[in-house]
Amino acid sequence: MTSTDAAVAESHLIDVQRLVVAIRRRRRLWLSMALLGLIMGGLLAVFLPSPPIAVAKLLVVHQDDSPTDAGTLMRTDVAVLQTTQIAGAALKTLSSTQPPEDFLKDVTALGLTNNMMQVSVKGTSNADAIARAQALSDAFIADHVQRNQAVAAAQAKALLDQRNKAQGDLAQVDASIATESAKNKAQQNPIELESLYTRRAALTAQISDFEGRAQQAGVGTPQVAAGTQIVDAPRVTPRSLLKAGATDGGIGLALGLALGLALAAVTGVVRDRPVLRREVSANLGASVIAQLSQPRRGPSRPWRRSRGVTDRKRVATTLVRAVRADRGSVSLLELEAPGVAAALAVDLATELAATGPVVLIDDLAGDAVRKLAADGPLRVVGGSDLTPGDPAERRIGVGSVAPGTAWTDLSHLGTETVLVVRAGRASTLWLHTVARQLADSGIPIIGIVLVDPDPRDKSDGTLWDGLHTALRGRAGSAPRPVRVVEGVAETPVETPVVELPVELPVEEVAPRRPAVPAVPAYVDAPTRRFAPIPVAKPKPKVNGYLPANGTLAANGNGRTSPEPAAAPEKAPEKHEHPAKRPTPFKRDSDHPSDHTSDHSNELPTKQFAPVHPAEDNVEAL
Repeated sequence: MTSTDAAVAESHLIDVQRLVVAIRRRRRLWLSMALLGLIMGGLLAVFLPSPPIAVAKLLVVHQDDSPTDAGTLMRTDVAVLQTTQIAGAALKTLSSTQPPEDFLKDVTALGLTNNMMQVSVKGTSNADAIARAQALSDAFIADHVQRNQAVAAAQAKALLDQRNKAQGDLAQVDASIATESAKNKAQQNPIELESLYTRRAALTAQISDFEGRAQQAGVGTPQVAAGTQIVDAPRVTPRSLLKAGATDGGIGLALGLALGLALAAVTGVVRDRPVLRREVSANLGASVIAQLSQPRRGPSRPWRRSRGVTDRKRVATTLVRAVRADRGSVSLLELEAPGVAAALAVDLATELAATGPVVLIDDLAGDAVRKLAADGPLRVVGGSDLTPGDPAERRIGVGSVAPGTAWTDLSHLGTETVLVVRAGRASTLWLHTVARQLADSGIPIIGIVLVDPDPRDKSDGTLWDGLHTALRGRAGSAPRPVRVVEGVAETPVETPVVELPVELPVEEVAPRRPAVPAVPAYVDAPTRRFAPIPVAKPKPKVNGYLPANGTLAANGNGRTSPEPAAAPEKAPEKHEHPAKRPTPFKRDSDHPSDHTSDHSNELPTKQFAPVHPAEDNVEAL
């Protein structure tokens, strides 16, 4: 695993890739829960069917109907129908003792248009549902008509009260007119008499108006009483078992799938069981060198079985190439994959048996190794067998690192080991325990064979700092085979070992005479050089190169070394060139003579001729 992958994995609180892999690997769980929800929904529709529902349609006429009404009156009627007063009246008609609040739970009203309402009522049976719907509809119609009549009666009463008040005023006016008329003509006031006559005429007209309006209001709203009625009599809606089962099954499927996905996601985060290659290799401290699929349970197709055997033999061949050169004992330690480890150990021992005797040490529970090796030339001994074997025999051990392992006995199985780990089964803590116990026992891990990996895992399972145990380190250290070409043996070419430079402490030594003429300090700059600005002549300094005898002079300020100083070397002759116009982009190939030096064999890089401050122009590199 590279450092970049580790940094990315540790920077997030929840690794999305790991979460997706955990959900995908637990697809059996959420698919099973979805199927269970589908089955339970279908069974619920069969054994617990929905109660029968009776539907009735009412035509509701309003006194203030208007074509521009936005449905406010109908929404008011729906709200009135769902009140306890209407429910109580319907239950009284049915002679039922059910509370009105419980009755309203089975009632549903819907306004279809401004004057059409649909009422749905549930019942224990078809007849009960129809009776309840009929009683509720009759109670609503009676209440609607009664409310309109009450409004009309109240309006007529108000008009009659106004008429009676006007008649009382008229009686007072008549009495005033009679009193004024009984006076003699000298005492009569014509103006007051005229106003009384006018007042009497107005009151008479008001009384007539009030009487007419009261009579009209007393008639009420016969159109409301006649128009509000049950248009569609209550009837039971037909029920389809198939439709009900499909609806309930779909709801159960969705709920089961959601619950299964949530459970898989939560358990994938909480359980902390590595699945990705980079996680397994990081926790065990070894590289994943191969992977195998887990054998499927139940009957398997012939081609699928042959493919699994082919993959296992290929991995066994890889392990044989890795351990063939070393005559030491090797063990295969399984973790949640005993069957794969047993078959892989038998294949590995069979391959090695072609080059010499092999003994297979079986320390697994059960007799899976003995059954697989029964038909082969292998000798199988138990893990408790302490009889010393033949030194010429190759020892291949098979054991387990599951919880409860005797860690001190693992060295008896082999000095090196290959771990066969099933992905997603062991926790991170136990993987750390296995790596720590193997390290304490002095058993290096050659590599990891990952069983049942995620097919879409693209992570890197290689530890780049484990070259001493990795297969690539073994391949580099193994002797290369000698090929024979036309009867002549080809000598294998040894790969040169490149030693990395080691920084050693630099001791201060005595200054020595520079091997090259002194140059200005600006000449040592690693960038492009331009013509210098005329300045005072600096003090000659060494350009930083190490002389041939191993002494070091840093800018001419060193101290005397105990080694004898070598004779100064002759400075290279300077080749005179005619003065040229300085060019800032001069190539090195234009003056090859300027880059020659007597010390070119002593320096690891290309050296150039020193530039003297006396020159007016300094050529750019």
